[in-house]
Amino acid sequence: MTRLGYQIANFTYPDVPDEQLFATIVAQAKEAEASGFDTVFVMDHFYQLPMLGEPDDPMIECYTLLSALAQHTSTVRLSSLVTGNTYRNPALLAKTVTALDIVSGGRAQLGIGAGWYELEHDSLGFEFGTFTDRFEKLEEALQIIRGMLAGDRPTLDGKRYRVREALNVPAPLSTIPVMIGGGGERKTLRMVAQYADESNLLCPPADIPRKLAALDEHCERLGRDRSEITVTVQTYVCMAPTHDEAVAEFEEYVRRTPAAEVRRGQMIIGDPDEVAARYAEILAAGVDGFTVNAAANGHVPGRVSLLGETLAPLLA
Repeated sequence: MTRLGYQIANFTYPDVPDEQLFATIVAQAKEAEASGFDTVFVMDHFYQLPMLGEPDDPMIECYTLLSALAQHTSTVRLSSLVTGNTYRNPALLAKTVTALDIVSGGRAQLGIGAGWYELEHDSLGFEFGTFTDRFEKLEEALQIIRGMLAGDRPTLDGKRYRVREALNVPAPLSTIPVMIGGGGERKTLRMVAQYADESNLLCPPADIPRKLAALDEHCERLGRDRSEITVTVQTYVCMAPTHDEAVAEFEEYVRRTPAAEVRRGQMIIGDPDEVAARYAEILAAGVDGFTVNAAANGHVPGRVSLLGETLAPLLA
């Protein structure tokens, strides 16, 4: 399970041409692995998100990228953060994640959510539907995917999807954990309690206790052992050896990516001591760990290592 995950969320780097893009991503993944991160994530999007850049910024299809990263790493788990369920038939997704597990030697993890980026759906022809539509799809998809990953032959004649004795051969090499991303207290956390091994919360630190209480209530009602579920929280950080360097690197990120200004209030910015103190406060709210988005300066050599070496001791 994830306790300290590193997310590569931005493929727009200054002075890095397309032919060197993959090498830059590999360098981050290898730094993450060597410095104490247990999972490497990439986003499952086809257009860059509005709070991280422009739609025509570079984005690489996540499962192809994760499979390639599997050949350059050896211990970190590999996952999307998170797969938009609307982009793939669930049986295909089960096969795709199984293939990732096989090519990585048993290191795949499935991060999944209902999907939300409407522009991407409209532009590329994926059905978006209503909020209710997307959550109905996600619930049916989880039934199919979990069955296939477990070696069953699920049959479902659902409102959204149909499968009949769906085979998944070869089987995964490992038990593939399922992470559901989001913070909705009524639907998302109920699905976590019913189907997931891990919850990745999207919420301000002040809201964590309320989210955990909601998850506890769902587990109690469904008869699920709450201790079986790992809870992480998504965070945004820009850390450098000194406070002034971190501020300067964040301001440069906003200068070249003006859309990132909206993340300023969520961003943890500072030197290792400052960053460690902020993460210790988040950990004290009751979560088991973090996913760390360092889009502002993660491509700078040494920054991911510094992050891992700073945060890993908090979880020891």
